[in-house]
Amino acid sequence: MTAVTGRQAPPGPPRAETALEGVLERITYANEDTGYTIARVAAERSGPDLLTVVGPLLGAQVGESLRLVGRWGSHPRYGRQFEVHSYTTVLPATIQGIRRYLGSGLIRGIGPAMAERMVDHFGVDILDVIEHEPARLVEVHGLGPKRTKRITDAWQEQKAIKEVMVFLAGVGVSTSLAVRVYKQYADASIAVVTKEPYRLAADVWGIGFRTADTIAQAVGIPHDSPERIKAGLQYTLSQAADDGHCYLPQPNLVADAAKILEVDRDLVGPCLDDLVAAEGVVREPVPAGQDGETLPAVYLVPFHRAERSLARGLRDLLDSPAERLPSFAEVDWDRALAWLRTRTGQDLAPEQREAVQLALTRRVAVLTGGPGCGKSFTVRSVVELARARRATVVLAAPTGRAAKRLAELTGHEASTVHRLLQLQPGGEAKYDRDNPLDADLVVVDEASMLDVVLANKLVKAVPQGAHLLLVGDVDQLPSVGAGEVLRDLLAADTVPRVRLTRIFRQAQQSGIVVNAHRINSGRQPLLTGFDDVFWFTCEPDEESGLHPGEETARLVVDIVARRIPARFGLHPVRDVQVLTPMHRGPAGAGSLNALLQEALTPHREGRPERRYGSRVFRIGDKVTQLRNNYDKGAAGVFNGTVGTVTGLSPEDQTLTVVTDEDEQVDYDFAELDELAHAYAVTVHRSQGSEYPAVVVPVTTSSWMMLQRNLLYTGVTRARRLLVLVGSRRALAQAVRTPGSGRRHTALTHRLRQER
Repeated sequence: MTAVTGRQAPPGPPRAETALEGVLERITYANEDTGYTIARVAAERSGPDLLTVVGPLLGAQVGESLRLVGRWGSHPRYGRQFEVHSYTTVLPATIQGIRRYLGSGLIRGIGPAMAERMVDHFGVDILDVIEHEPARLVEVHGLGPKRTKRITDAWQEQKAIKEVMVFLAGVGVSTSLAVRVYKQYADASIAVVTKEPYRLAADVWGIGFRTADTIAQAVGIPHDSPERIKAGLQYTLSQAADDGHCYLPQPNLVADAAKILEVDRDLVGPCLDDLVAAEGVVREPVPAGQDGETLPAVYLVPFHRAERSLARGLRDLLDSPAERLPSFAEVDWDRALAWLRTRTGQDLAPEQREAVQLALTRRVAVLTGGPGCGKSFTVRSVVELARARRATVVLAAPTGRAAKRLAELTGHEASTVHRLLQLQPGGEAKYDRDNPLDADLVVVDEASMLDVVLANKLVKAVPQGAHLLLVGDVDQLPSVGAGEVLRDLLAADTVPRVRLTRIFRQAQQSGIVVNAHRINSGRQPLLTGFDDVFWFTCEPDEESGLHPGEETARLVVDIVARRIPARFGLHPVRDVQVLTPMHRGPAGAGSLNALLQEALTPHREGRPERRYGSRVFRIGDKVTQLRNNYDKGAAGVFNGTVGTVTGLSPEDQTLTVVTDEDEQVDYDFAELDELAHAYAVTVHRSQGSEYPAVVVPVTTSSWMMLQRNLLYTGVTRARRLLVLVGSRRALAQAVRTPGSGRRHTALTHRLRQER
């Protein structure tokens, strides 16, 4: 097997170096961004004791035999350690080393027990047999032709991947990406990387423009080449889309791209013109103010198509001559609502009555309002009346948790939007204009989460004459994806809407509801006097030497792991969710996940676990999906899906997750960069979900993210219990800071235009 060169440390002053050979036994820390790793190695020279090695080891796997180049040093706290400058993997030569290597899970199909039998049969020749005489593996008890082929294929794939690793490491790219590059391009991997490096950013998930640009410069593509500038323009637009924008005004795009690329703006304009001519992007004028002025807006093609198609689809529904709920056109509403009262035991408030009538008489309607204002009861009323007239009702929500809640509320089956549309590999939906849903009424809850692409797929699937009711809280954070569909619909005078504003009496007893409305109106929350809201002040003094967020993080872990379960009987993993303003920082999701995992699912000898980059996955972990993957599960697994790790097989190199939708999904070890721990998630990733208990750290370390709609969204995710932890100064900052400005979208303009 080819030796693999690891990532090189940054150049420094000359130093005396030596070599150390050993087996990588355990990784105790790994930083995915820098590659810096702390690991424990078994070396012959150290006897039974493990040696500590530190340095750029990202990509090395537990069980591999390594040749480390570096120097010995001493840490004031941790003592003697080997500081790695570079490393190569080598095949082990001893019986013990080979047994450990084969049994480590590096080769699919070989676990510890099988490795033992293979080594017992072939001795030190086993690796040579796998390489040159794989047919002889059937001599080992338990290895038939099928399993032998599987092992042989895995061995050859590992060899090929190692060759790609060597090349990528030579141009400064983390070896952990080599598997994805190889799976995308196979034998063409090195040719693509050498000749078309910017393809990687579009084709390989996990490789963005920055990484592709690093490779391009290493293989000699000029800094000011048109190819690089065009790729940089598309990257700038994709970054804008990640921030929620459907387009960028051309002046903003040119300025941002020039800054990212570190080139003169005069070079960017002609390359943008070339991209437009080649239909790589779309440029068109959009309104720039109230006086009829326009500005050139530049879109990535998918967002331009989705925005135009969504506007046209909504107008087609509104103006359709067909009607699938004709009986409500001339209904006796007093009589209908009296019957409804006998079913539900409650009267509708005037606003709710208006919303019910609108949903059943207009083919598109929007219902919005804050917590405690009766959105849920209004939706239940709409569904009850529609089903009483034998209408076919379809219920959906963007997340599994929201769909479950909608089903419980209405007593009617509900699904996620993705499952409703049955998205196929590649992202196309089974249901669309040519094959619409069988529905008279489609109700979508948590519609503030709908981005422009998903909303377009949904509207295309609604049959002509059917009614579409979109329900959501427009004051929450907008969708994670591009667009702000709910806000744009409410801004368009062409779309019927009702906003519920009255807080019902029973909801006024809830501190969660009361404080959500106070925050939304810019008033400080009431932190005492309620049995469902708790505040813990955590402001370490300067003499403690702690970062402002470190003590808060420790307290959050104690609250989740010990205090809430002890007082309220809630399960710390299943029932409690930590929501943070941001991912980074001492009280961010990244740090909290590490601390919470250590408290709730710690390392235990003899129990399987798998490290990928800086993360370690264990059975019992709460995890979340980081991207849409249409090839997984029955109908895809989508960004934000949450589940629990229920199985981990080193032999099969698979990790099993059961999602919140009760679906079992298997991940190859090479796919684990699609997963992150979810004991703590950002408020943005919590949209559309409710949890029995929510814990929110509010610290000055997340100052730039402390905004009213973010705090409001976090608070409204709590169903039974809300715990706020941190600094009163930070809390005050969040309440008084309005949300960030509007996104660059043109849906409202297009809806008016379609008129």
